[in-house]
Amino acid sequence: MTSRIPRDSRLRLVRPRPLAAAPRAVNQRRPHRAAPRPPEGTPARSELARMARSGLADAARVARWADTALGPGRGSATADGKATLSDATAEQAARELGLTTAKVRADWDTARLAGLVEVHGGTARPGWRLRAWNRDDSAVLRGWVALFDAWSLAHPEPAGQEPAAVAEVVSAMPQVLSFLQLSAGPVPVAQLLDLLEQRVTELRTERCEVPYGPRLEPGTPGAQPAPDATADTPLAPLLDWALHALASVGALTCGDGHATLTPLGSWAVWVKLEQICVAAQSPAGNIEQSAEDMLRGCAQLRPNAARAEYRAWLAARPVGSAVAELLGAARGEDALLRGLAFEALRVVGAPAEPDVRAVLDEPTLRPYALLWLAEHDGADAEDAHEVLTRQEATWLWVDTAAAVADHGEAPLLVRHLESAVQPTVPALLDEVRAVGHPRTVQVLVALAAAHPDPALAKAVRRAAFQVHTGGS
Repeated sequence: MTSRIPRDSRLRLVRPRPLAAAPRAVNQRRPHRAAPRPPEGTPARSELARMARSGLADAARVARWADTALGPGRGSATADGKATLSDATAEQAARELGLTTAKVRADWDTARLAGLVEVHGGTARPGWRLRAWNRDDSAVLRGWVALFDAWSLAHPEPAGQEPAAVAEVVSAMPQVLSFLQLSAGPVPVAQLLDLLEQRVTELRTERCEVPYGPRLEPGTPGAQPAPDATADTPLAPLLDWALHALASVGALTCGDGHATLTPLGSWAVWVKLEQICVAAQSPAGNIEQSAEDMLRGCAQLRPNAARAEYRAWLAARPVGSAVAELLGAARGEDALLRGLAFEALRVVGAPAEPDVRAVLDEPTLRPYALLWLAEHDGADAEDAHEVLTRQEATWLWVDTAAAVADHGEAPLLVRHLESAVQPTVPALLDEVRAVGHPRTVQVLVALAAAHPDPALAKAVRRAAFQVHTGGS
């Protein structure tokens, strides 16, 4: 008895579907949360974007110059490989743009902080936001919020200040900004200083540790360290620095002993407060879970619901530690978590790029990282897979099949067969056997059991046996 389907039947080439988009047999009746509205009087997004474009016009000008003058083979952006503009480049830009070198350096730093330009080693390249600058209001506003988040870098603190005190003030400023936003008008700087002092006192109390046992004289082995020198640091100069730094990025204005948030600053603070509220109301209740448990909780969610959960989880954590935790989960044995971890990293966006680029040498993560970077660099999601070599695409196919075999249904695994880059089943089996994925045998056995064509299933079982025994 022979099958009506030829053994080497052509495979229809389709783009792999994200696992999170696979149909689920789960009842997901969830109440829809209405999109929050900004406070009354907040300008429309188009007007906010116009303000952001105006405030960042000089930085965008320098970024465009760098795109033209410092492209591949035309010049080096930095002298130290750390994004510091070299003297020669700064002087060249100053001549061509009619600016001072100090202004060029300031605009260059602003462009980097806003994601308009990116530096990798000694090479500068335009950020994706610069490409979308004139047509995408969301890209513009994200760039401005990135600069707002980096206000303490945009305007360095005064010399001679205690680093610990500076860090305390930076940590306390969100509460000061929230008070300014809720006040919706000018607030006396003296009142803000009282609030800052209260918040810094709370921070110091929170980290205070009560020593046990007898106290020893300072200098004696085992003695407790001397009292924190930051306790006597006056905060008024640091508040003045913080307010002027925020004014330099366009978040507020200072004058006559008062501070007032600009429309952009008020909107940005409201956005941050909304993120905190979303985190507190974690849609699926995974806000306090580890990355691995959170991703498992998202496995049964539809894509939009999963992204909302990722945003809530990320909003409750520092970006650096969240990215590290997601990559740690991706390194595990569960292929489903690997794919979902990179979906969560897509929500992180640009801040995750250095860490994602750093895992390119890890075979398990390389295909996922390449796709992530391609999409981050502006490639269409439908075309991003073209950055993969044939071997990398095959490895990713097996890894995705492993996730489907472990967590999906048999029909989904059969449909996954259609997403292979190889034109025939024999070619696919040959390359799958050669790629050396640790789950190859399990994937082929599961595929053989799920496929309705007996002849094809037999060929897949034979391939699984040959991989298992090391035969050919």
